[in-house]
Amino acid sequence: MYKISVNTKKKTEFVDITDQIQDLIEEHHLSDGIIIVYVPHTTAAVIINEGADPAVQHDILTRLNVLVPSNEQYTHAEGNSDAHIKASLLGSSETIIVEAASLQLGTWQHVFFFEGDGPRNRTVYLKFISKK
Repeated sequence: MYKISVNTKKKTEFVDITDQIQDLIEEHHLSDGIIIVYVPHTTAAVIINEGADPAVQHDILTRLNVLVPSNEQYTHAEGNSDAHIKASLLGSSETIIVEAASLQLGTWQHVFFFEGDGPRNRTVYLKFISKK
């Protein structure tokens, strides 16, 4: 298992972690298989979506905040129920094919860490399963 660190700066944001994952694959000579990207935090998530236009991440965050506003009358005492709900909607993992030491993402696809309760220092776990 491998780890990467993500230091978020805002309460809610997307951080592009594609290059960090690709660098890890190259550094450890991981060639053919799959890599599981997993976020072990209940107020964070990981998604694959468009990385060419930052407006997409802005639009997703805007819509999430409309769907799950932070100022609702939630019962969770810590006051971050909106982050828990958003993370649940987005999901805690992604599985990506790796061929010839390269993430097999579509032309516009990037891997994003979602922060729902920042700013924080976070960890992302990566597990590579080799093609046999």
